[in-house]
Amino acid sequence: MHLFFSVGEPSGDQHAAELIREFRHLHQGETRFSGFGGPEMQAEGLECLFQLTDLAVVGLGQVLPLVKKFYGLVQVAKAFLKKEKPDAVVLVDFPGFNWWIAAAAKEVGIPVYYYCPPQLWAWAPWRIRKVHRSVDCVLSVLPFEAEWYRKHGVDVEYVGHPFFDEVARHDLDQREVEELKAVSGQSIGILPGSRKQELLRNFPVMLSVMSELYEKHPHLKFQVACYKNWHLNQARKMYEEYESQLPIEFHIGKTSEIIEAADMCMMVSGSVSLEMLARKTPAAVMYRVNWLTSILGRFLLTVDYFSLPNLIAKSPLMPEFPLVRLQSPKVDRLTAQLDEWISHPEILNQSKEKMSVLADEIVETGGVKRAARVLHGRLTTETQNQEFPKSKAA
Repeated sequence: MHLFFSVGEPSGDQHAAELIREFRHLHQGETRFSGFGGPEMQAEGLECLFQLTDLAVVGLGQVLPLVKKFYGLVQVAKAFLKKEKPDAVVLVDFPGFNWWIAAAAKEVGIPVYYYCPPQLWAWAPWRIRKVHRSVDCVLSVLPFEAEWYRKHGVDVEYVGHPFFDEVARHDLDQREVEELKAVSGQSIGILPGSRKQELLRNFPVMLSVMSELYEKHPHLKFQVACYKNWHLNQARKMYEEYESQLPIEFHIGKTSEIIEAADMCMMVSGSVSLEMLARKTPAAVMYRVNWLTSILGRFLLTVDYFSLPNLIAKSPLMPEFPLVRLQSPKVDRLTAQLDEWISHPEILNQSKEKMSVLADEIVETGGVKRAARVLHGRLTTETQNQEFPKSKAA
């Protein structure tokens, strides 16, 4: 069995690596995994045509300079799919690029499965036409999402979100959690994002907010969760160049422990918001975009929120602060939100209670195993039907 993956986000790399592992356990014959992905998928045996996670960007301003590169990768995929004819193409999120991969697969008759599909139900319902045209089956990660796709005539299977599996499976370093909790004063987790551009654009704002909060609350401690060594080195460099001295510590590979131990978090918008929800840690969400993306968003987006828990709750469960400029009234509002939680524990507890209610409704484990079973079952059936075609009725 040969599966071709197209994965462009660091979180998707993690999800797809787990799916590869589960699929290999299910399939008794030989397995081959190829395509675009990241280091975690390669560790599971992916024949990587290009490490697409290196190009994880957000916003039109960041995408435009890479259009030529993305076009070249689509041509690479077309040639590979035509020559190798894998049994299926599995897409994970990253819709702007993956729509082209889906179309390339359909041109040569390869079935397409979309795992962790784009949230069309939230901000691009008109793109359902692309799903009808290029996707054979959606492996949906949220129950109401599956129902939405079903109502729109899409072949969909609800499997559950892999992030909840990863949270449940992650063996927390309890000693680390206790050490983080033991710091005197309140602890604020800082999550500057897994994409390089996210850290470069957002961490200066976070430093400014931390400085304002520390000036008012000198008992605060800040724990920064870095994704990789590059992120840690860049964050430290930016802090060393910053004019204020803060009680700040940098960590790699301790994101879950920091979320678990923190009284609250300040984070860049991303899928880690689901871990915030699962661990019931209140968070203020920020993200910087360029002015062009901001203007287009006002005209094109049909929702008020970006974070998945907020989209599900249809309310600012995690207060969001999108901004363009480093100095902005929204930065002041972000600071004020965290200040309110710090100063009024009863308000912070109310946020925790609201998160608990939503978490009890949607947090469900076993999603990766279900996704692997659905994918394996469908592909095995398709292969058998090809080998033993049904006779035509007389």
